[in-house]
Amino acid sequence: MVTARVWVKELAWREPEAVFAAWGDAPWCAFLDSGGPVEGRSRWQIFCRTPRQSLVVQDRQIFQNAEPPVPFTPDALFARLRQAMPSAVVRADEPEEMPELPFYGGWIGFAGYGLGQQLEHISPRHSAQDEPDWASGFYDHAFVWDRLSKRAFITGVVSEGDQDTAGDQQVTAHVAAWEAVPEGSVDLPDVPRVQFRLDQSRASYCEAIERAKAYIAAGDIFQVNITGRYFSAFPKEFSNTALYLALRQKAPAPFGAYLSCGAGYALHSTSPERFLQCDAQGVVTSRPIKGTAPRGQTPEEDDVFAASLSADDKERAENLMIVDLMRHDIGRVARVGSMSVPEFLRVERFAHVHHLVSEVRGELEAGRDVFDLLRATLPPGSVTGAPKHRAMEIIEELEASPRGAYCGSVLCVGVDGRLESSVIIRTLVRRTDSLTLAAGGGITILSDAQKEYEEMRLKVAPFRALFGDEA
Repeated sequence: MVTARVWVKELAWREPEAVFAAWGDAPWCAFLDSGGPVEGRSRWQIFCRTPRQSLVVQDRQIFQNAEPPVPFTPDALFARLRQAMPSAVVRADEPEEMPELPFYGGWIGFAGYGLGQQLEHISPRHSAQDEPDWASGFYDHAFVWDRLSKRAFITGVVSEGDQDTAGDQQVTAHVAAWEAVPEGSVDLPDVPRVQFRLDQSRASYCEAIERAKAYIAAGDIFQVNITGRYFSAFPKEFSNTALYLALRQKAPAPFGAYLSCGAGYALHSTSPERFLQCDAQGVVTSRPIKGTAPRGQTPEEDDVFAASLSADDKERAENLMIVDLMRHDIGRVARVGSMSVPEFLRVERFAHVHHLVSEVRGELEAGRDVFDLLRATLPPGSVTGAPKHRAMEIIEELEASPRGAYCGSVLCVGVDGRLESSVIIRTLVRRTDSLTLAAGGGITILSDAQKEYEEMRLKVAPFRALFGDEA
């Protein structure tokens, strides 16, 4: 039985942008970046680097550190993730005024849509061999900002009983590096102008929606999420740090994230949607988003759009079906009788759109952990459809390219058993010399194909505008 001790030390304030600009271009950096108004979901920002180990699933193989790859199975993946976790955690002695922080160490990374396909036994029609299905690092320390109190901390985890002088020296080096980060604003270069191309024409996208509606009319499914991907070449010399900092200025979001998953592959996410949160006591919360309306030019126009969205039968039905799906998925590993829906069909306002949001809550069954929860719920139901398995089969038939990371989840699993995760939407995938951007929407029997196409374009418009591509 391995017991770990978690610790925390307060640091002099440095702006998150400055720290990220200084350190973010190294491989295996992770920045969980809350943006927009400061509230409960967007209070904390977390930056990690130099993981103790890395774990990647690609081409149906598991790569761990520099070890030879082994064949992928879900059991093998989740067993390796659990092996890195301590069986118990204790807090080091620290001042009483030290707050409870969201992360002291653990796994940070992402599960792509391809992992969800394998968990659901969906045979892929499209190949995404150049993209990982899972990528994560195990970090034994983290830099944490509290946006509410304007305080910064370094946290960490060590095996209880270790008298590790080298570890103390490492902490000292981390603090010295932090203090060496220049203060002041970060000068950003202009983002290169590029042109994106969609993976299919407007006509073929609308045809996919009509075929999806035919499946709904035939009783195969109630709803399905149909998406498309935009691709563009991108200058390989332009840094990922500059790209992400420009993106977060354009589209701040409560679940922003930057993940550098080795060399030549990075996620730049401005997701508005929580997937799952689980606290140390096993209380699980999900906030599925379904339903979209534009922002207005004035507060009065905003109110009109919000009221229209709240009253839209199609959007309300779409959200209800996903709430039911998430209740089912979480219920697979939840204590009987613990499931509830404390918020239903609430309109929330983001930088560029309004969304219809609900909340689903449950409690993990005794003996279950967050890895059981992920195995039962990936990929997120809000980006598949209902029933999930059949919707995923139809997605694979109708979409024109593989989803890759898109519609998967960014994950943060702490050594204390807590989980925070977001849905990978509003996200750029950066390879060495290319970009991928994706969007879509939920299709019901009431969907209008042309309006669904325009909604998809509305969701990607702020991203395309960042690159001067507003066609």
